[in-house]
Amino acid sequence: MTSPHEPGSAPPPGCPAHATARLQQASAHRVAQTPVKLYGPDFAADPHRIYACLRQNGALAPVEIAPEVTALLVTDYRAALDLLHDDSTWSKDSREWMTTVAPDTPVMPMLMWHPNAYSNDGPVHVRYRDVIVDSLRLIEPHELRTRVHHAADTLIQHFGARGEVDLIADYARLIPLLMFNNLFGLPDSYSDRLIDAMAGMLDGSTAEEAAAAADAFTRYIMDLVDAKKTLRGADLTSWFMDHPNALNDEELIHNITLTVGSGNEPLANLIGNALSRMLSDDRYYHTLSSGALTAHDAINEVLWNDPPLANLSAHFPVRDVFFHGTWVRKGQLVMVSYAAANNQFGRTSLGAPGAGDGSHLAWAVGPHACPGKRLALLIATTAIERLTAWLSDIELAVETHDLEWRNGAFHRALVALPARFTPITPDQAGATPWHDRESIPTSST
Repeated sequence: MTSPHEPGSAPPPGCPAHATARLQQASAHRVAQTPVKLYGPDFAADPHRIYACLRQNGALAPVEIAPEVTALLVTDYRAALDLLHDDSTWSKDSREWMTTVAPDTPVMPMLMWHPNAYSNDGPVHVRYRDVIVDSLRLIEPHELRTRVHHAADTLIQHFGARGEVDLIADYARLIPLLMFNNLFGLPDSYSDRLIDAMAGMLDGSTAEEAAAAADAFTRYIMDLVDAKKTLRGADLTSWFMDHPNALNDEELIHNITLTVGSGNEPLANLIGNALSRMLSDDRYYHTLSSGALTAHDAINEVLWNDPPLANLSAHFPVRDVFFHGTWVRKGQLVMVSYAAANNQFGRTSLGAPGAGDGSHLAWAVGPHACPGKRLALLIATTAIERLTAWLSDIELAVETHDLEWRNGAFHRALVALPARFTPITPDQAGATPWHDRESIPTSST
């Protein structure tokens, strides 16, 4: 139940809670309690309209993240900070909650408990997280930039001569997978296995196809670990294995899976959303003398307004708690809307106060903040700069309003990003992605 509080202004037209507006206005101590769907075409097309509706309930609002799976969503910036920093009240352990929902619910893979850094609290969480943080710290930025150049050039070679490309399927979604395959210590010949498995989990048309893809992903991780047991290298898998926190095989597999999975989808969405913004906004294509905006500016604008993970940070209170005007029962699922909290007072424009700083919540904050922020920013910025350097006249092949957003409660991601450009070929004069290749650090397997 929620506590009495004064409602805000009437919900925007078309808001799912609009039908309850008269009741709210007539009885100031009542608020809408019908969960609002965070999935379906209406939410995908305009989530900010839904967030504006949800704010009528105060700092927390009831939502449905899948059929018959409900949660409370934090839409208030201050409340989000309070929750994310308070690991004595809010737990990441979902095992009690898992007994309350159907095991085959489509959101279970995102929310189920594992022996990894995301799903645990206290000393167990610190033990797992230190392995990830310490290992990521060993990646040298200049070597990472070289690896991104190599991956970008490899992909551009595949579509450069066509003069057209889907920048989601053919570039943004593949860059992170090529990077992780390499950083975890496998040669490029293994990357197709990872790409096929992740594509199946994202796009499988049936539960059976998705399950088969998940099995393929698990086999990929297990083969990776087996290879590194035989011969270590200068790679993340070996560093995970050799860390003094001494993960066992199950812990090792789950924390590698977490790092690959949580790094792939958000990073792909970040690259895709930033490219979309650059290709649909003339401010990014003015002359140098007029101060054109950069890839970094596009990424920052996305992180504020359309963060690639829009809603997550699943938490469960360890006891009944009265939180920012709402009673939350022990074990109830509460999620943070980074997108809604960031835009509580309106969408952020470049040049606005605070727009250039890191006070947005796209990386989360507190003990579970994203440990790969520095590397993700470098990969995304370098991938965009490499693409636009080789394809300097690239432009959208459709109108911006025709772009379609993917359905789902957690992410903010485009279905496709069609673009066109002047074709490039390996035999043309000057430098090309086929000739301007850099050697990348390799690791034996």
